Amino acid sequence: MAAVKVFGVCTRNSVLQTKALYSVPASELSRKFSTSRTHYRAKFFDSAEEAIHDIKDDSKLLVGGFGLCGIPENLIAALLQTKVKGLTVVSNNAGVDNFGLGLLLRQKQIKRMISSYVGENAEFERQYLEGELEVELTPQGTLAERIRAGGAGIPAFFTPTGYGTLIQEGGAPVKYNTDKTVEIISDPREVREFNGFKYIMEEAITSDFALIKAHKVNKVENLTFRKKARNFNPPMCKAGRITKAEVEEIVEVGEIPPEDVHVPHVYVQRFIKGPSYEKRIERLTTRTEGKEEPETNDKAAEMRNRIIKRAALEFHDGIYANLGIGMPMLASNYIPPGMTVHLQSENGIMGLGPYPLPSEVDPDLINAGKQTVTNIPGSSFFSSDDSFAMIRGGHINLTILGALQVSRYGDLANWMIPGRLVKGMGGAMDLVSSHKTKVIVTMEHQDKKGNSKIVNSCDLPLTGKNCVDMTITDKCVFDVDSEKGLILTEIAENEDVASIVGATNCEFVVAPDVKVMGQIQIDNGETTHC
Repeated sequence: MAAVKVFGVCTRNSVLQTKALYSVPASELSRKFSTSRTHYRAKFFDSAEEAIHDIKDDSKLLVGGFGLCGIPENLIAALLQTKVKGLTVVSNNAGVDNFGLGLLLRQKQIKRMISSYVGENAEFERQYLEGELEVELTPQGTLAERIRAGGAGIPAFFTPTGYGTLIQEGGAPVKYNTDKTVEIISDPREVREFNGFKYIMEEAITSDFALIKAHKVNKVENLTFRKKARNFNPPMCKAGRITKAEVEEIVEVGEIPPEDVHVPHVYVQRFIKGPSYEKRIERLTTRTEGKEEPETNDKAAEMRNRIIKRAALEFHDGIYANLGIGMPMLASNYIPPGMTVHLQSENGIMGLGPYPLPSEVDPDLINAGKQTVTNIPGSSFFSSDDSFAMIRGGHINLTILGALQVSRYGDLANWMIPGRLVKGMGGAMDLVSSHKTKVIVTMEHQDKKGNSKIVNSCDLPLTGKNCVDMTITDKCVFDVDSEKGLILTEIAENEDVASIVGATNCEFVVAPDVKVMGQIQIDNGETTHC
């Protein structure tokens, strides 16, 4: 009977050596490892095409990256050549129309996407709305945790994210028919109560293959990632039955210190060194050194500044805050001098800095809006699963978000208009899920047609139920009370109570001491304005 030698690794005088541990019959070895991740077969390949040769039609793939940052672009390019089809792809989003996973979409190689965000990928949105693509939209933090759980052997878990929304209730469109009717809908989730709060059950995600991008691998196959190219890549390494990693550099043993190993070699089976990297930037954003923001007479800009300046008054020294994409992010421009505000970006940054100078642009350093950014001294980088553990766990004190609608009792809708607009919830459902985090909405009081965005009950799919603590618009500020509903606390200088009533599509309470919007009391008894 044939026997196979099994090798282990030992150290002597800091030199790696291998030795035969024992011999076992080949048939017994086959039984022992038939259902394993076969990590003993780890191998470096000369090309991406060779590395993905075993990915067949109808495979399920985990694909790392966030936007275009940290995507396995060479492995994706190889899949374009093989033209495998019927793929189920788990990835935060699908790149852009002409790069990354967007190219696989254009070639109709993907049957289903499991993602949190459609974003600005027009082809992704078109295929979904026209019934050509199945899309399972999943909150970004839930997606990260489902992947992490899959790699940890945990079949399911309970999370507060999504309670009271279509995620919990079921019925979200997964696939449309060509006539815009819905062919496949999402399933409802089990609900349980823990310590007085509602949680829903989510099942873990694993896959046939994981395709990830790392910065370096050493010759015993330990991985390290660079800046925000980490994102979803580490948890995906662990949840794929076979993980294929492309890297920028292969280095000698010892060149990656043990404390800097982000993923140990037990989790990865295939490696290639990428021959080249475009590292495209989705939203190149820079600043000009020493240049102030220009004054403008534009009414829309004036309205926006009024809102964000008022939102910035909610910062206090030492606060941990997460600012949503768009207008909320601008509030960081109005942090008072001398105040420390720790800005977190849900793609894995604590200590977010300003936009870079043109000479500082780094494609591996982006924010949640896919914009190029910087990081301040004392900052840190971490993976997406760690980021949302901070958020769901209530370690972030404040989040500021935009909205399509806010209801009288603080329900929030900001991610979908069924059949017409699908951007995805991204991280918003997670950001509003912790009862320990103050949630502030910043938005125009009315939409472009003059309809109130503050309503008695949201008729758009919810992001969160009873989650908003304060709403700041161009006209006023409302606090939200769980029993009284909206309480009008501040009014813009050019408004009065009657005009707020006329612009608001629900009842509200007027506080006895309504202030001019942005006027706050300071310790010496004086007042200041935003």
